[in-house]
Amino acid sequence: MTRKYFPMDKNYILEEAQVAVQEELMNWLIEEVKKNYLAVSNPLGLIDDTVLRIQNHQCQHRDEIEDFYNNLAGVYRYKFGDNQLEILFDGSNHFIKYKYEWKYAFQVWVREFCRNESFIKSMLGLTVFRKDDQSTVLLSSKLQQQVNKFFAIRMYKKRGIVSMKIA
Repeated sequence: MTRKYFPMDKNYILEEAQVAVQEELMNWLIEEVKKNYLAVSNPLGLIDDTVLRIQNHQCQHRDEIEDFYNNLAGVYRYKFGDNQLEILFDGSNHFIKYKYEWKYAFQVWVREFCRNESFIKSMLGLTVFRKDDQSTVLLSSKLQQQVNKFFAIRMYKKRGIVSMKIA
């Protein structure tokens, strides 16, 4: 990561914190989605081929999940990031503080997303039931639409994140 302007800019430290916990949170995301799916779709805990496949799944394809993670990280920096570091009177480190706050926000947001059956099915389609590249593009697009709708924003490659006008 190149630091263009101020080395102690909050967004640089926040982004480093998000990268540091990325693997941990992506693993948590997959397990949370599987847990929510099984709780909703299989409340009795009956074991069949689908349940076994979900329980035994080890995720190898993380590209689309990584895109989802990066999108949420960008939204978090957009909503809660500014370039002013706050004064920490308890003597803690900004990196540790931002890492903790990001983990908490990510987990809250994912739990909210997991209330949506479409989100759970899309995530399972990208991980456990992954078929081909065309279906993953469609599911990734669906996840992006859900993020846009949830946060009332639009993400553009060149313009960045833009708030949607709500009438």
